[in-house]
Amino acid sequence: MLSRILVSGVSGPIGAALLPSLNTGGYDVVRLVRGPAKGGEQISWDPSKPIAPDAVSGFDAVIHLAGETIVGRWTAAKKARIHDSRVVGTNNLARALAQAKDKPQVFVCSSAIGYYGNRGDELLSEESAPGSGFLPDVCREWEAATQAAAAAGIRTVHMRTGVVLSPKGGALGKMLTPFKMGVGGKIGDGRQWMSWIDVQDMVGAMHHILKSDLLQGPVNMVAPKPVTNEEFTETLASVLSRPAIFPLPAFVVKLAFGEMGETVLLGSQRVEPTQLVMSGYPFRFSSLRASLESMLRG
Repeated sequence: MLSRILVSGVSGPIGAALLPSLNTGGYDVVRLVRGPAKGGEQISWDPSKPIAPDAVSGFDAVIHLAGETIVGRWTAAKKARIHDSRVVGTNNLARALAQAKDKPQVFVCSSAIGYYGNRGDELLSEESAPGSGFLPDVCREWEAATQAAAAAGIRTVHMRTGVVLSPKGGALGKMLTPFKMGVGGKIGDGRQWMSWIDVQDMVGAMHHILKSDLLQGPVNMVAPKPVTNEEFTETLASVLSRPAIFPLPAFVVKLAFGEMGETVLLGSQRVEPTQLVMSGYPFRFSSLRASLESMLRG
């Protein structure tokens, strides 16, 4: 029975949804935070520096969500922050957990479906090869950075997360304003695949991972039915009772957002949640329309 959990990166929409569910689930939660710790419910850390093994000893599970946002123009400095916040921070945490006197049973670490790169219509599972480019390289190194924990016998899971749908931020949060104003539309030709997951299933799947001893390695955190960008935007507009007639041309995306836009907004990843399905996770939202209606009309 897992009872004491250490969580990093709780300020984003995923962490904001996860923490209350852990608290109501009876877990004793301690947060790994940057800056001074406040009380016994927080531990201070600097992801760029080694962590004392004693500081992270005595937890049953560790959920590591921290990382610099990939949103924004990818300057050399931004790329370095994206890389180091994930790879260096994860490596330092994994090494500390591996050396801890009282090691956790499970280490659940964020990754992303960016691992697969731009793959068009190819159907992707956890066994698919990595793509090429900045984001796939970061994801590959990010997952490799957990090696010390895995080698120490800690069950280690890489959550390859898709587009997490939450009304409180993330991709959907940024799309809501233009779509509510009736000026939303597809991005580029709209044929690129979007592999999404409702934030309630994201949280539910994390609880499932904590309890499923056979799950380890990469786990695709996506709903069973990916959609094209055109289908996504049409469904969102329909749920909001608005038109979706203002497309954002590919050249504008590249001009406005550079490499980030080309990789994240125009890239295509058609991903299946093979491990979650095989391990029996019961998705609450398999349908995009049901997810958006629950979120935006509830």
